[in-house]
Amino acid sequence: MDCSQLEFCDSTGLNVLLGARLKAEAAGGGVHLVAMRPVVARVFQITGAEAVFTVHDSLESALAD
Repeated sequence: MDCSQLEFCDSTGLNVLLGARLKAEAAGGGVHLVAMRPVVARVFQITGAEAVFTVHDSLESALAD
């Protein structure tokens, strides 16, 4: 998921992403987050959600992974 234009994420947004991650994993996939802005990345750090998502600095690095 390209997060480069995401300027805000609260608990509701975080819960949506966590739900999407669970559904993706149940189907054999996953959710990778790309290009998070510092303010959004901070929410993931504070909540510990960064530990359950794969986060990439750029789309290129995500595609290479």
